[in-house]
Formats: sequence, structure tokens, C-alpha cells
Amino acid sequence: MNGNKTKNFSLSFTVKNKRLVGYIAAIGLVILLLLPQIVNSYILHVMITIFLFSVMSASLNLVVGYCGQLSFAHGAFASIGAYTGALLMLKTGLSFWGSLIASALIAALFGLILGLPTLRIKGDYLCLVTLGFGEIIRLALLNWSSLTRGPLGLSGIPTPSFLGYSLSGRLPFYYLTLLFLLITIILIRRLVSSGIGLSMQSVCCDEIAAESIGIRPIKYKLMAFVISAAFAGMVGCIYGSYIGFINPDTYVYNDSLTTFAMVTLGGAGSIVGPIIGAVLLSALPEVLRAINEYRLIIYGALIVVMMIFRPDGFWGIKRRQHNVYKRLAGR
Repeated sequence: MNGNKTKNFSLSFTVKNKRLVGYIAAIGLVILLLLPQIVNSYILHVMITIFLFSVMSASLNLVVGYCGQLSFAHGAFASIGAYTGALLMLKTGLSFWGSLIASALIAALFGLILGLPTLRIKGDYLCLVTLGFGEIIRLALLNWSSLTRGPLGLSGIPTPSFLGYSLSGRLPFYYLTLLFLLITIILIRRLVSSGIGLSMQSVCCDEIAAESIGIRPIKYKLMAFVISAAFAGMVGCIYGSYIGFINPDTYVYNDSLTTFAMVTLGGAGSIVGPIIGAVLLSALPEVLRAINEYRLIIYGALIVVMMIFRPDGFWGIKRRQHNVYKRLAGR
């Protein structure tokens, strides 16, 4: 009897929590929609950066948080997407929207090419391979001058248009990147709640146990890798169109490290955590602009402190293996 009461109370508490989170999310969305009316252009630029890094961190979280793999290739995938989109718009006249889709597909293809041979290794070795991949992409973009113009980069990248209206300027890009972030959150939330997402989490919990119930770890690791690469490619395309210029240093390994720090600090394995990390680490350089050269040192110190006092991050989830496998068994 007491057990039923406890279960009912727990269920009621969970429902109330979900409603509270829903109310907070709705209020936050209204504030974000009205924010451009009360802030200046510089704040809009910072918010666009936060939205794009939020998409980067949320998608990397699929690999790091839900599959338990260490990847530092996200900046490279963003570079691939940026150059794919820019070259298609400049050389072929393809629209921004078509280039955006192409950027996602090409970045996903590179994710597949990288993931097939490397996701069989784990931990530090995978970390080193993805770092090396990022440097290979940077050097290829730097030295393939006939296509990428080398260190000169690509300029004059067109801005998107919709129904004949040009979306140039910070205000249209603010709403475009906000919409992109909302779509990303919805898609990733649906993915991690599906059977595919539960299989990814089971791989993160225990690969051997996952294999024992018929789940192929390499399949779901590769799936997460490819999907996250596609999102990073779209971020690169949008950023290139927003700035109007890209070069091989637009996305370097520092951006991969920063994105990884966002996931770790915010809380891997949750939807909200990486976004919190993106907000904190995107706003922090603006607050500490006077000592910007020490940015990576500060990020490293924050990660060490979080690992000691709150290893799950600000909004991390302690994954319970029996819950994951129980939900899988119920499908």
C-alpha cells in the first residue's frame, strides 16, 4: 500500500516538474522573441553566436553524452559545411536553402568516412584521431588554393532569402538561428526518446550488455556521429552566410575544444545541459574580454572544478542502467 502511494507521489511529482519546465520554456521563448526590441545590435550578434554554439553542443552531445565517445572533430565538420555551402552559392548559384541541405549531407558523409574505421577504438585514441582529422581538414582547406583560395578565404557569400525577401542583417539572422535551434532541440529530443536513442544510451552504459540483447554498438555510435556531423555542417553554412566570409581558421580545433567544454560543463546526456554550457561559455569571453588570451585556461580550470565537485555538469543526468534496459525491453 505504501509502495503504491510512493509510486503515485513520484509520478505526480514528475508530471508537475514537466509542467514547470514547460512553463519556464514558454516564458523563455517569449522573452527571446521580444529581446531584439530592447537590445542593441552587438547583443544580437552575441545571441546569434550563442544559438549556433547551442546547436553545436546539442549535436555533439549525441556522441559524447548519449554514446559515451570522445570526439574533437566537430569544428572540422563545421568547416566542411561552411566551405560546401559557400562554394555552392558562389560557384554554382545554388540557393542558401539548397546549400544548407548539401552542407549537412557532405558533413554527414565525412562523418561516415571518419567514423567507420575509427569508432571501433575508444577513449584517448579516438580523441587523438578526431583531433588529427580536424588538422587534416584545416591544412587541406589552407593548401587547396585553386578551390578554397587558401588563406585568402572566400568572401561575398550570399545571404539567404525567403519569398523574395533578403534575410541580411543581424535581426533576420537572430530569428533564423533561433528557429534553427528550436528545430534542433525538437529533433534531438525525439531522437533520444525513441528506440534508437535508448539503444545509444545502452551502448553508453555498457557495450557488452547492449550486445547481449542484440544491439550493435558500432551501428549506433556511427549513427550518432553522422547525425551530429550533419548538424555541425549546417551550423558552418549558416555562419558563413551570416559573416559573409570564411577562411581555413574560421573553425579551428579551439572551437572543437570549446564545444566539448560546453557539453561537459552543461551536463552530458541531457537536452538542456549542453545549451546551458553554450550560454555560459559563449557569454564568458564577452565578460572576460580584457583577459581573452587566457580563455582556454579558464575553460580548463572550470572543467577540472566541475569534474571534482559536480561531475555530471550543471544539468547532467546520472544514467541508470536498469531504467534504460527496462525501457528497451518494453518496446
